[in-house]
Amino acid sequence: MADIITFSDGKLAVPSHPTIPYIEGDGIGKEITAAARRIFDAAVVKAYGDARKVSWMEVLAGQKAFDAKGTWLPDETIESFGKYRVGLKGPLTTPVGEGIRSLNVVLRRRLDLFVCVRPVRWFTGVGSPMKHPEWVDMVVFRENTEDIYSGIEWAQGSPEAQKFTQFLVKEMGVKEVRFPATSAYGVKPVSVEGSERLVRAAIQFAVDHHLPSVTLVHKGNIMKFTEGGFKKWGYALAEREFADAVFTATQYDALKEKSGKEAADAAMRAATDSGKVIIKDCICDAFLQNTVLRPLDYSVIATMNLNGDYISDQLAALVGGIGISPGGNINYTTGHAIFEATHGTAPDIAGQGTANPSSLILSGAMMFDYMGWSEVFAHIINAMEMVFQSNMATGDLTRQMQGAKTLSTEEFADAIIKKINGDGA
Repeated sequence: MADIITFSDGKLAVPSHPTIPYIEGDGIGKEITAAARRIFDAAVVKAYGDARKVSWMEVLAGQKAFDAKGTWLPDETIESFGKYRVGLKGPLTTPVGEGIRSLNVVLRRRLDLFVCVRPVRWFTGVGSPMKHPEWVDMVVFRENTEDIYSGIEWAQGSPEAQKFTQFLVKEMGVKEVRFPATSAYGVKPVSVEGSERLVRAAIQFAVDHHLPSVTLVHKGNIMKFTEGGFKKWGYALAEREFADAVFTATQYDALKEKSGKEAADAAMRAATDSGKVIIKDCICDAFLQNTVLRPLDYSVIATMNLNGDYISDQLAALVGGIGISPGGNINYTTGHAIFEATHGTAPDIAGQGTANPSSLILSGAMMFDYMGWSEVFAHIINAMEMVFQSNMATGDLTRQMQGAKTLSTEEFADAIIKKINGDGA
């Protein structure tokens, strides 16, 4: 009998037959979701036989919801994710410019999924622009509820924009708006609480997984009170809540000033040797360059919403593209989580059977790992890598793989299932 995942004392309690709500998605969503679900079911059977099974429950969002119910995101969909706690989501349509705001953003905000976790690693056999793609192995913790994604903005020429202009100029004494009469405006909220819970989750992940460092990525040299605040609050939290587990760049700087560089370097080496997590920071534009030039310097990344959007996609490109980039949106306080395809709906290839389901497959693998079904995670990851090592993939990847065999969406799923079952390719 299917049952509900619960959460208490910071841990999920997952029954043997949980109900998992899922959104099929728009565009290629129907194809990749069907393929991914077949793989998930095969991996669960391989891992546990009849002892465990997922009961998949479709909920509506996007175009499918609008056609059926006249709304892009029905309340019952959000209620289902709230009730069943862990879910899966295909890609959803978001118009550019006018129209509805991102349904992805709405879901994250309504359920307060304050962390977007994006692991980035290379799979052997996948084409990459990097000479050493195997050096790229990072986990991005992107803040999910604040920053410019809060959606606080006013269109150029609107009464609200005019009123905001008057407030800035007359009440706040702002003189830096170059063309106030024709400006649109957006507001960028970054809070202590939002920053701290994101950084806390990133550091705890690094501690739990014995990873060497957490890098706070920001643009605090320009946005001194928002992104600069993120950096300052992040360091303060690390030193306050993880004093025995971390060594921070601010501690290094203080020791260097007091006792000299040699003493500071020795303290850094001692911290590293003892397994402490090094907490450091980097300006965002420098970080994007450094990840290409020396990716081994980075492990766990903690950053704000907009930076995280850019960083996640840039890192994905280094290991083959966003088509094999997974993601999970998580509230570590309530246990709620939605794992999703990180790419768009690709309407130009929808229905052709050529879409790459890897992002959703890997996101589902993350979901099972989050649930504590680590054997399912391992079966999926290992089988996918074996398929790539056999020089087979969907067309978006084989273009970068010399002499590779191009598979359809369904053929790719079949090949992974065969590897899971040990039947060859």
